[in-house]
Amino acid sequence: MGEVDPAFIQAIEHRPKPTIIEAQGIPVIDLSSINSPDPNDTAGLVAEIGHACKDWGFFQVINHGVPTDIRREIETAARKFFAQSTEEIWKVRKNEVNPLGYSDSELTKNVRDWKRVFDFAVKEPMVIPVSVEADDKEVKKLMNQWPEYPPELREACQEYAQELEKFSYKLLELISLSLGLAANRLSGFFKDQNSYGRLNHYPPCPVPQLALGVGRHKDGGALTVLSQDDVGGLEVKRKTDGEWIRVKPTPDAFIINVGDIFQVWSNEKYESVEHRVAVNSEKERFSIPFFFNPAHYTIVEPLEELINEQNPAKYRPYNYGKFFANRKRSNFTKLDVENIQISHFRV
Repeated sequence: MGEVDPAFIQAIEHRPKPTIIEAQGIPVIDLSSINSPDPNDTAGLVAEIGHACKDWGFFQVINHGVPTDIRREIETAARKFFAQSTEEIWKVRKNEVNPLGYSDSELTKNVRDWKRVFDFAVKEPMVIPVSVEADDKEVKKLMNQWPEYPPELREACQEYAQELEKFSYKLLELISLSLGLAANRLSGFFKDQNSYGRLNHYPPCPVPQLALGVGRHKDGGALTVLSQDDVGGLEVKRKTDGEWIRVKPTPDAFIINVGDIFQVWSNEKYESVEHRVAVNSEKERFSIPFFFNPAHYTIVEPLEELINEQNPAKYRPYNYGKFFANRKRSNFTKLDVENIQISHFRV
Protein backbone atom coordinates (compact mmCIF):
# COMPACT_ATOMS: atom_id res chain seq x y z
CA MET A 1 0.00 0.00 0.00
CA GLY A 2 2.84 2.39 -0.81
CA GLU A 3 1.66 4.38 -3.82
CA VAL A 4 -1.95 5.41 -3.94
CA ASP A 5 -3.82 3.38 -6.50
CA PRO A 6 -6.83 5.23 -7.99
CA ALA A 7 -8.91 2.20 -6.94
CA PHE A 8 -8.75 3.54 -3.36
CA ILE A 9 -10.05 7.01 -4.17
CA GLN A 10 -13.61 7.72 -3.03
CA ALA A 11 -16.07 9.76 -5.06
CA ILE A 12 -16.07 13.40 -3.95
CA GLU A 13 -19.41 13.15 -2.15
CA HIS A 14 -18.20 10.20 -0.05
CA ARG A 15 -14.81 11.50 1.03
CA PRO A 16 -14.22 12.21 4.73
CA LYS A 17 -14.61 15.80 5.87
CA PRO A 18 -11.58 17.68 7.25
CA THR A 19 -13.49 18.56 10.43
CA ILE A 20 -14.55 15.71 12.70
CA ILE A 21 -17.73 15.68 14.75
CA GLU A 22 -17.37 13.28 17.68
CA ALA A 23 -20.41 11.17 18.45
CA GLN A 24 -21.09 12.22 22.00
CA GLY A 25 -24.70 11.13 21.67
CA ILE A 26 -24.10 7.44 21.06
CA PRO A 27 -25.29 5.77 24.28
CA VAL A 28 -22.78 4.20 26.65
CA ILE A 29 -24.65 1.45 28.50
CA ASP A 30 -23.43 -0.10 31.74
CA LEU A 31 -24.10 -3.85 31.69
CA SER A 32 -23.12 -4.49 35.33
CA SER A 33 -26.79 -5.18 36.18
CA ILE A 34 -27.19 -7.81 33.45
CA ASN A 35 -27.39 -10.64 36.00
CA SER A 36 -29.18 -8.67 38.70
CA PRO A 37 -31.98 -10.53 40.53
CA ASP A 38 -33.95 -7.26 40.67
CA PRO A 39 -36.35 -7.21 37.69
CA ASN A 40 -36.37 -3.41 37.79
CA ASP A 41 -32.65 -3.36 37.01
CA THR A 42 -33.13 -5.65 34.04
CA ALA A 43 -36.15 -3.71 32.79
CA GLY A 44 -34.16 -0.48 32.86
CA LEU A 45 -31.29 -2.07 30.96
CA VAL A 46 -33.64 -3.51 28.33
CA ALA A 47 -35.26 -0.09 27.87
CA GLU A 48 -31.86 1.58 27.43
CA ILE A 49 -30.85 -0.92 24.77
CA GLY A 50 -34.18 -0.58 22.99
CA HIS A 51 -33.84 3.20 22.78
CA ALA A 52 -30.25 2.90 21.54
CA CYS A 53 -31.22 0.42 18.82
CA LYS A 54 -34.14 2.58 17.70
CA ASP A 55 -32.47 5.99 17.82
CA TRP A 56 -28.92 5.14 16.77
CA GLY A 57 -28.56 1.52 15.67
CA PHE A 58 -25.30 1.73 17.65
CA PHE A 59 -24.32 1.78 21.32
CA GLN A 60 -21.27 1.20 23.49
CA VAL A 61 -21.20 -1.15 26.49
CA ILE A 62 -19.02 -1.12 29.58
CA ASN A 63 -18.77 -3.64 32.43
CA HIS A 64 -19.65 -6.34 29.91
CA GLY A 65 -17.81 -9.18 31.64
CA VAL A 66 -15.45 -10.15 28.80
CA PRO A 67 -12.02 -10.66 30.43
CA THR A 68 -9.53 -7.91 29.62
CA ASP A 69 -6.62 -10.34 29.32
CA ILE A 70 -8.34 -12.26 26.51
CA ARG A 71 -8.76 -9.03 24.56
CA ARG A 72 -5.14 -8.06 25.13
CA GLU A 73 -3.89 -11.46 23.95
CA ILE A 74 -5.69 -11.30 20.61
CA GLU A 75 -4.69 -7.66 20.11
CA THR A 76 -1.02 -8.51 20.68
CA ALA A 77 -1.16 -11.54 18.40
CA ALA A 78 -2.86 -9.47 15.67
CA ARG A 79 -0.10 -6.87 15.75
CA LYS A 80 2.52 -9.61 15.39
CA PHE A 81 0.65 -11.17 12.46
CA PHE A 82 0.33 -7.95 10.48
CA ALA A 83 3.97 -7.00 11.18
CA GLN A 84 5.15 -9.91 9.03
CA SER A 85 6.35 -9.67 5.45
CA THR A 86 3.76 -9.75 2.68
CA GLU A 87 5.24 -13.06 1.51
CA GLU A 88 4.51 -14.70 4.87
CA ILE A 89 1.03 -13.25 5.26
CA TRP A 90 0.00 -14.29 1.74
CA LYS A 91 0.45 -17.93 2.71
CA VAL A 92 -3.01 -17.73 4.32
CA ARG A 93 -4.61 -15.52 1.68
CA LYS A 94 -8.36 -15.93 1.11
CA ASN A 95 -9.88 -16.44 -2.32
CA GLU A 96 -13.21 -16.97 -4.08
CA VAL A 97 -13.31 -20.59 -2.92
CA ASN A 98 -12.50 -19.93 0.74
CA PRO A 99 -13.31 -16.43 2.09
CA LEU A 100 -11.51 -17.19 5.39
CA GLY A 101 -7.97 -15.92 5.88
CA TYR A 102 -6.02 -12.82 4.84
CA SER A 103 -6.93 -10.12 2.34
CA ASP A 104 -5.64 -6.67 1.42
CA SER A 105 -7.91 -6.02 -1.57
CA GLU A 106 -11.50 -5.92 -0.30
CA LEU A 107 -14.03 -3.70 -2.03
CA THR A 108 -16.90 -1.75 -0.51
CA LYS A 109 -19.37 -0.35 -3.02
CA ASN A 110 -16.79 -1.25 -5.70
CA VAL A 111 -14.08 1.00 -4.17
CA ARG A 112 -11.01 -0.58 -2.59
CA ASP A 113 -10.67 -0.27 1.20
CA TRP A 114 -7.44 0.97 2.79
CA LYS A 115 -7.09 -1.98 5.16
CA ARG A 116 -5.74 -5.49 5.68
CA VAL A 117 -7.89 -8.18 7.30
CA PHE A 118 -7.74 -11.72 8.63
CA ASP A 119 -11.05 -13.60 8.96
CA PHE A 120 -11.66 -16.72 11.05
CA ALA A 121 -14.82 -18.78 11.60
CA VAL A 122 -16.13 -19.32 15.13
CA LYS A 123 -17.42 -22.83 14.34
CA GLU A 124 -15.57 -25.14 11.95
CA PRO A 125 -16.44 -25.98 9.36
CA MET A 126 -18.26 -22.82 8.32
CA VAL A 127 -21.08 -23.93 6.01
CA ILE A 128 -22.27 -21.72 3.16
CA PRO A 129 -24.15 -22.38 -0.10
CA VAL A 130 -22.04 -23.37 -3.11
CA SER A 131 -23.55 -20.48 -5.02
CA VAL A 132 -26.48 -18.11 -4.98
CA GLU A 133 -28.18 -20.14 -7.70
CA ALA A 134 -27.56 -23.56 -6.10
CA ASP A 135 -30.04 -25.71 -4.22
CA ASP A 136 -30.12 -24.98 -0.48
CA LYS A 137 -28.59 -28.41 0.21
CA GLU A 138 -25.58 -27.76 -2.05
CA VAL A 139 -23.06 -26.36 0.41
CA LYS A 140 -19.34 -26.06 0.88
CA LYS A 141 -17.56 -26.47 4.21
CA LEU A 142 -14.87 -23.93 4.93
CA MET A 143 -11.94 -24.40 7.31
CA ASN A 144 -9.86 -21.68 8.91
CA GLN A 145 -6.42 -20.91 7.49
CA TRP A 146 -4.10 -20.44 10.46
CA PRO A 147 -0.65 -18.89 9.94
CA GLU A 148 2.51 -20.44 11.37
CA TYR A 149 3.37 -17.14 13.05
CA PRO A 150 2.60 -16.00 15.59
CA PRO A 151 1.96 -19.49 17.02
CA GLU A 152 -0.36 -18.09 19.70
CA LEU A 153 -2.73 -16.46 17.19
CA ARG A 154 -4.94 -19.52 16.74
CA GLU A 155 -5.55 -20.05 20.45
CA ALA A 156 -6.03 -16.31 21.05
CA CYS A 157 -8.67 -16.12 18.30
CA GLN A 158 -10.47 -19.24 19.53
CA GLU A 159 -10.60 -18.07 23.17
CA TYR A 160 -11.78 -14.63 22.12
CA ALA A 161 -14.47 -16.11 19.88
CA GLN A 162 -15.79 -18.29 22.72
CA GLU A 163 -16.12 -15.28 25.02
CA LEU A 164 -17.71 -13.10 22.35
CA GLU A 165 -20.15 -15.86 21.45
CA LYS A 166 -21.37 -16.10 25.06
CA PHE A 167 -21.60 -12.33 25.28
CA SER A 168 -23.49 -12.06 21.98
CA TYR A 169 -26.14 -14.50 23.22
CA LYS A 170 -26.71 -12.21 26.22
CA LEU A 171 -27.07 -9.22 23.91
CA LEU A 172 -29.45 -11.21 21.72
CA GLU A 173 -31.69 -11.86 24.73
CA LEU A 174 -31.68 -8.21 25.80
CA ILE A 175 -32.52 -6.95 22.31
CA SER A 176 -35.21 -9.61 21.97
CA LEU A 177 -36.78 -8.44 25.24
CA SER A 178 -36.60 -4.83 24.04
CA LEU A 179 -38.78 -5.82 21.07
CA GLY A 180 -41.37 -7.27 23.44
CA LEU A 181 -40.40 -10.85 22.61
CA ALA A 182 -39.35 -13.73 24.84
CA ALA A 183 -35.65 -13.66 25.79
CA ASN A 184 -34.94 -16.88 23.88
CA ARG A 185 -37.13 -16.07 20.86
CA LEU A 186 -34.17 -15.68 18.49
CA SER A 187 -31.70 -18.19 19.94
CA GLY A 188 -32.82 -21.05 17.69
CA PHE A 189 -31.61 -19.22 14.59
CA PHE A 190 -28.02 -19.48 15.91
CA LYS A 191 -27.91 -23.22 16.62
CA ASP A 192 -25.63 -23.73 13.60
CA GLN A 193 -24.37 -20.17 13.50
CA ASN A 194 -22.18 -18.68 10.80
CA SER A 195 -20.45 -16.18 13.08
CA TYR A 196 -16.90 -15.10 12.37
CA GLY A 197 -14.21 -12.82 13.75
CA ARG A 198 -11.99 -10.39 11.90
CA LEU A 199 -8.66 -8.78 12.66
CA ASN A 200 -8.46 -5.35 11.00
CA HIS A 201 -5.27 -3.40 10.31
CA TYR A 202 -5.47 0.11 8.85
CA PRO A 203 -1.94 1.27 7.85
CA PRO A 204 -1.10 4.99 7.77
CA CYS A 205 -2.53 6.50 4.59
CA PRO A 206 -0.80 9.34 2.67
CA VAL A 207 -4.18 10.61 1.38
CA PRO A 208 -6.62 10.27 4.31
CA GLN A 209 -8.78 12.99 2.75
CA LEU A 210 -9.37 10.84 -0.36
CA ALA A 211 -9.55 7.22 0.84
CA LEU A 212 -11.37 5.28 3.57
CA GLY A 213 -10.36 2.30 5.67
CA VAL A 214 -13.82 0.90 4.92
CA GLY A 215 -16.32 2.68 2.71
CA ARG A 216 -19.89 3.40 3.75
CA HIS A 217 -21.84 0.20 4.35
CA LYS A 218 -24.35 -1.59 6.54
CA ASP A 219 -23.58 -4.93 8.20
CA GLY A 220 -25.46 -7.81 6.61
CA GLY A 221 -25.69 -10.03 9.71
CA ALA A 222 -27.52 -9.84 13.01
CA LEU A 223 -25.12 -8.18 15.48
CA THR A 224 -21.60 -6.77 15.33
CA VAL A 225 -19.48 -6.45 18.47
CA LEU A 226 -16.43 -4.25 17.86
CA SER A 227 -13.28 -3.80 19.90
CA GLN A 228 -11.19 -0.84 18.73
CA ASP A 229 -7.91 0.65 19.88
CA ASP A 230 -7.44 4.20 21.13
CA VAL A 231 -6.69 5.62 17.66
CA GLY A 232 -10.33 5.65 16.58
CA GLY A 233 -11.74 6.08 13.09
CA LEU A 234 -15.21 4.54 13.16
CA GLU A 235 -17.82 6.96 11.82
CA VAL A 236 -21.58 6.53 12.02
CA LYS A 237 -24.22 8.22 9.90
CA ARG A 238 -26.47 9.97 12.39
CA LYS A 239 -30.13 9.17 11.75
CA THR A 240 -31.44 12.59 12.71
CA ASP A 241 -29.55 14.59 10.09
CA GLY A 242 -27.37 12.23 8.02
CA GLU A 243 -24.11 13.71 9.34
CA TRP A 244 -21.04 11.49 9.63
CA ILE A 245 -19.79 11.52 13.20
CA ARG A 246 -16.76 9.89 14.84
CA VAL A 247 -17.24 7.36 17.64
CA LYS A 248 -14.80 8.35 20.36
CA PRO A 249 -13.00 5.28 21.77
CA THR A 250 -14.01 4.37 25.32
CA PRO A 251 -11.40 2.30 27.19
CA ASP A 252 -12.35 -1.41 27.43
CA ALA A 253 -15.78 -0.80 25.88
CA PHE A 254 -17.37 -2.70 23.03
CA ILE A 255 -19.27 -0.93 20.25
CA ILE A 256 -22.45 -2.77 19.27
CA ASN A 257 -24.55 -2.31 16.16
CA VAL A 258 -27.59 -4.12 14.84
CA GLY A 259 -27.27 -5.40 11.29
CA ASP A 260 -29.60 -5.96 8.35
CA ILE A 261 -31.12 -9.09 9.85
CA PHE A 262 -32.45 -7.18 12.85
CA GLN A 263 -33.81 -4.51 10.55
CA VAL A 264 -35.83 -7.21 8.80
CA TRP A 265 -36.76 -9.18 11.94
CA SER A 266 -38.01 -6.01 13.64
CA ASN A 267 -39.81 -4.89 10.46
CA GLU A 268 -37.76 -1.66 10.61
CA LYS A 269 -38.40 -0.82 14.25
CA TYR A 270 -34.62 -1.10 14.49
CA GLU A 271 -32.49 0.05 11.57
CA SER A 272 -29.13 -1.15 10.33
CA VAL A 273 -27.20 2.13 10.11
CA GLU A 274 -24.51 3.10 7.61
CA HIS A 275 -20.99 3.42 8.97
CA ARG A 276 -17.45 3.72 7.63
CA VAL A 277 -13.83 3.94 8.83
CA ALA A 278 -11.56 6.94 8.38
CA VAL A 279 -7.76 6.60 8.21
CA ASN A 280 -4.98 9.06 8.96
CA SER A 281 -1.49 9.72 7.66
CA GLU A 282 0.40 9.22 10.93
CA LYS A 283 -1.07 6.36 12.93
CA GLU A 284 -1.98 2.79 12.14
CA ARG A 285 -5.21 1.46 13.67
CA PHE A 286 -6.28 -1.99 14.81
CA SER A 287 -9.79 -3.23 15.51
CA ILE A 288 -11.51 -6.58 16.02
CA PRO A 289 -15.14 -6.94 14.91
CA PHE A 290 -17.11 -10.06 15.81
CA PHE A 291 -20.00 -10.78 13.45
CA PHE A 292 -22.79 -12.75 15.17
CA ASN A 293 -24.73 -14.43 12.38
CA PRO A 294 -27.39 -17.15 12.16
CA ALA A 295 -27.19 -20.51 10.38
CA HIS A 296 -26.74 -20.52 6.61
CA TYR A 297 -30.16 -22.10 6.08
CA THR A 298 -31.99 -19.36 8.03
CA ILE A 299 -34.86 -17.74 6.18
CA VAL A 300 -34.85 -14.10 7.23
CA GLU A 301 -38.21 -12.36 7.34
CA PRO A 302 -40.15 -10.02 9.63
CA LEU A 303 -41.11 -11.80 12.86
CA GLU A 304 -44.79 -12.70 12.94
CA GLU A 305 -45.23 -11.17 16.42
CA LEU A 306 -44.20 -7.77 15.05
CA ILE A 307 -46.47 -7.55 12.02
CA ASN A 308 -50.21 -7.01 11.71
CA GLU A 309 -52.74 -5.33 9.42
CA GLN A 310 -51.60 -1.87 10.49
CA ASN A 311 -47.92 -2.83 10.22
CA PRO A 312 -47.60 -5.35 7.36
CA ALA A 313 -44.33 -7.10 6.51
CA LYS A 314 -41.94 -4.77 4.69
CA TYR A 315 -39.60 -7.48 3.37
CA ARG A 316 -39.84 -10.64 1.36
CA PRO A 317 -38.19 -13.71 2.95
CA TYR A 318 -34.62 -14.44 1.86
CA ASN A 319 -32.03 -17.14 2.52
CA TYR A 320 -29.26 -15.74 4.74
CA GLY A 321 -26.56 -18.13 3.50
CA LYS A 322 -27.05 -17.13 -0.12
CA PHE A 323 -27.12 -13.46 0.84
CA PHE A 324 -23.86 -13.94 2.79
CA ALA A 325 -22.22 -15.85 -0.06
CA ASN A 326 -23.15 -13.13 -2.54
CA ARG A 327 -21.67 -10.40 -0.33
CA LYS A 328 -18.45 -12.35 0.15
CA ARG A 329 -18.19 -12.89 -3.61
CA SER A 330 -18.49 -9.12 -4.08
CA ASN A 331 -15.06 -8.74 -2.43
CA PHE A 332 -13.51 -10.35 -5.51
CA THR A 333 -15.90 -9.32 -8.26
CA LYS A 334 -17.51 -5.98 -9.04
CA LEU A 335 -21.11 -7.00 -8.56
CA ASP A 336 -24.17 -4.83 -8.89
CA VAL A 337 -24.17 -3.49 -5.32
CA GLU A 338 -27.97 -3.38 -5.18
CA ASN A 339 -28.07 -7.18 -5.28
CA ILE A 340 -26.23 -7.40 -1.96
CA GLN A 341 -28.45 -4.94 -0.07
CA ILE A 342 -31.60 -5.89 1.86
CA SER A 343 -33.42 -3.13 -0.04
CA HIS A 344 -33.44 -5.71 -2.85
CA PHE A 345 -35.96 -7.71 -0.77
CA ARG A 346 -38.18 -4.82 0.30
CA VAL A 347 -41.86 -5.23 -0.51
